[in-house]
Parts: sequence; structure tokens; C-alpha cells
Amino acid sequence: MFTNVHQAIKLSDYGRLKNTILRTTALDFAENALAVFQLQAEHNPVYRRWIELLGLNPAKVSSLEDIPFMPIDFFKSQSVSLFSASAPEQFISSGTGGYGSSRHLVHDVNFYDEVCRTIFKSFYPQKDEFFIAALLPSYLERSGSSLIRMAQDFINHSKDGDSGFFLNNLEELTALLTEKKKANVPILLLGVSFALLDLAEGYPQNLAGSIIMETGGMKGRRKEMIRSDLHDILKTSFQVSAIHSEYGMTELFSQAYSKGHGLFECPPWMRVSARQLEDPFSSVKLGKTGGLNIIDLANIDSCAFIETQDLVRLHKGGCFEILGRFDRAEVRGCNLMVS
Repeated sequence: MFTNVHQAIKLSDYGRLKNTILRTTALDFAENALAVFQLQAEHNPVYRRWIELLGLNPAKVSSLEDIPFMPIDFFKSQSVSLFSASAPEQFISSGTGGYGSSRHLVHDVNFYDEVCRTIFKSFYPQKDEFFIAALLPSYLERSGSSLIRMAQDFINHSKDGDSGFFLNNLEELTALLTEKKKANVPILLLGVSFALLDLAEGYPQNLAGSIIMETGGMKGRRKEMIRSDLHDILKTSFQVSAIHSEYGMTELFSQAYSKGHGLFECPPWMRVSARQLEDPFSSVKLGKTGGLNIIDLANIDSCAFIETQDLVRLHKGGCFEILGRFDRAEVRGCNLMVS
């Protein structure tokens, strides 16, 4: 375990790895992933203990298929980090599921900003030209949200001075959206699902040509619905041909984006796979439902190999579709760590 980021840069290949992550390609993904695995297996006590409990020898891990994924719930009970020093910041999940909040210790928040900007600009090259309206009330009402950090950074870099957050002032937001559309200003309306539904029902309007992007989640404010039904309502109310989506979480530094049809794409340093529901160490073929495993090399300071509780269907070309979440059960990883 390193004391801090400064020590890590001086005493290991950590610095070299971190500098190459955002330049990762399909050709060197496996090499970089294995290097990050060896770094974390040695210096992350929580991940190292998990590997030990699985009876694996890190020295014998020589392919992506051999890398073990750590249950995401460890972020609720453990300090998942390469560093012993206190983190200057942390991202905290909402905990709306009733099972406690996750904590992602952030030792380099500038790197998080760089990751988010790089990903978003690769999907939306006109990023800084947007009028950005962030409709994220449930996130604004608490501290430690990684999504708020990302949205704030995008707003700060927007060339439109009216970009900003909107809480309950939907009438003001509607007026601004109308004004921007008339002026042919590109619009990005980024919102949590329930807030976009509130806007769609109370203030339907013609936003054709705009990007409407949902970040998922009813956060206990509304009844959960499948993504396709949500998108149909939003498309009708805002007169757009597709609803975009962002897939991210407290426990990840990276995000995946969908430009429609609920199919998400990853940045080059992020890769997803599916595990069997009954046997988490066996994989699932394309088109079949499984548990979502994620490799996010931008998680170099914590753990890059995450076994999530989301249900997924993989598609060709590395795309994936989120189908929902596991029915809650005792998490095997947490049981092992306690025992």
C-alpha cells in the first residue's frame, strides 16, 4: 500500500500506467489491464485479500479471463484504495436502495475531471458549444455526487453563460429551452429520470434536434419503469427521435454513453463482460442475460475490476444493454470478507 499518490509515482510504475490509461487502444488494452491488475493485487489490501480468499496466485494471472472481479458492495464496507493517506475527497452514492451508501475515495479529482471530459468529448465533439441544463435535483440535495462533479465541470466549460443546474424551477428552464431553440443554440438537457418525466408531463415542448440525456434512476420519487417505456414518453413529449443515456456510478471513474435504443458504448480503457447468474466465475454469451462485470482502468487508484449488481445483455461491437438489477440477496464477497 502506498502512502499517497506522490509516493506511488516515485516508487513504482504507477505514474507510467496512469499517464497511458487515457491513450489505451484495443491493441494494448489487455497489456494495460494486466499491468493495473498486478499493481492493485500488490498495493490494494482489500482487493489483495479478495484474491487470497479466492485462492488465486496473482503471479499466475496472464490473461484478461484470469482476472477476478471484486464485488461492488466492498465499496460500502471497505476503504478500497491503493493509498493509506486520507483521501482529500470522496464520492458517495445516494443509498436509495436501502442497503447503505458506497464510498469511492478520490485521491486525484483532477484525473476524474480529465477522464469525464475525454470520454464525453469523444462522443460529443461539440461539448463546449452546448447550452447545458442539468436537471439533477436528487443529486443536488446531497453532497459527494460524482455526477454533480462531472456536470459542474461541463457547465464550467460551456461557452453558454446560461448553462447551469435546475432544481424545481421547471418554468424557468422551459423558457430558456425555448429561447435557445429559437436561437439555434445546441441544447444538452441532462437529467435524472424522474425529473425529466416531471418536465415532460408539466411542460411538453418541441426540442427536436436537441440532446435529451437520462442518467437513470427514479431515486424513490416515482415507480420504476423499463428504459424503453421511459424513452417513449420523453420522445413524445419533447418531439425528439431518440433519447440518449449516461451509464456511470459512484464506484467508477468512467462513463458509458448511449445515443439511442439503450445500447451503451465504452471508452477504449473500459470494457464490459457478463457472468452467469448462478456461477459468477463463468461467462455468458452475446445476447444472453448475465451479471455485469466492468474493467475500468481509470479506477487505477481503487479497483479497476468490478462485479456489479446490474443485469446486462451484451451485443456485438462491445455494446451493452442494462436490463435492471439483481434481486437483493446476501453478497458472497462480503460474507467471505467477514469470515
